[in-house]
Amino acid sequence: MNEQNILKIIQSKIGTEYIGDDCAYLKDLGIVVTQDSLVEDIHFKRSWCTPYQLGYKSIAVNISDILASGALPLYVTVAISLPNDLNDKFVSEFYDGAKSALCGADIVGGDITGSTDKIMVSISAIGSTKGRNISSRANAKDGYAVITKGLYGSSAAGLKELMSGGKNKNLIKAHLEPKLEYRFSQEIATIVKEPYAMMDTSDGLADALFKIADSSNVSIKIDYDLIPHLENITREQVLFGGEDYKLVAVLPEKYVENINGAVKIGTVLDSDFRLDVSGVKYNNYSDLNVYNHFGASNG
Repeated sequence: MNEQNILKIIQSKIGTEYIGDDCAYLKDLGIVVTQDSLVEDIHFKRSWCTPYQLGYKSIAVNISDILASGALPLYVTVAISLPNDLNDKFVSEFYDGAKSALCGADIVGGDITGSTDKIMVSISAIGSTKGRNISSRANAKDGYAVITKGLYGSSAAGLKELMSGGKNKNLIKAHLEPKLEYRFSQEIATIVKEPYAMMDTSDGLADALFKIADSSNVSIKIDYDLIPHLENITREQVLFGGEDYKLVAVLPEKYVENINGAVKIGTVLDSDFRLDVSGVKYNNYSDLNVYNHFGASNG
């Protein structure tokens, strides 16, 4: 199954007004809404993570979408399906982890059901747009700067550690407990006055950059050497690894120096390509080695 093809089918059935960005912006209500699901042996393995870490990441992947929109995280609901072999201790630790990833939001409800043998978690999150300039991946313009914050490829390297039985605790933590860029989002959404684009890098940095360029009908040129990453992290992990849950923003150049910790990694151009990473051009989405949400054992 291919996520992009599925999205195109959904868009053809229900329209595109709210389908496109990772959050639906309900302007009349002053909120953004998002939802994500994690399925055992697709998005995580029970043997690779503690209940705390599963709770943390389940919330984090949704809060990250709220932050990518520029909104303030407010409320979260948690629906979880549990097999009979789990006990009360699992539930207690899961919610300890969930609470630690809320970035100020509150868990206000949800649903609990049984399952045959797999854990399934589905989270919905709501953010407030009050006093915030909300992003859209279609807002990038010629001459804008591309900025980010935080390290890339560490989550993919952490997944590799888990799959190979490695012991690098820092990399494994980057995969299981990704640090969210709350203040980076807050500063951009309150300082930038013009339309801007911002996405999280849940599916990889290259994925986010290509989607912004494509939605905005512009070209994005990136200098790979400027992308923050640890030594010994591969180019493949940096660009395509996924699940770093960092934010990449495309905004007017004049704001770059006002965003604490921002690293400029590229520029928006009016050219004949979609994405150029240090001379390597990607003109079609299929050229990217994108993260597959339908593959087994992603993390």
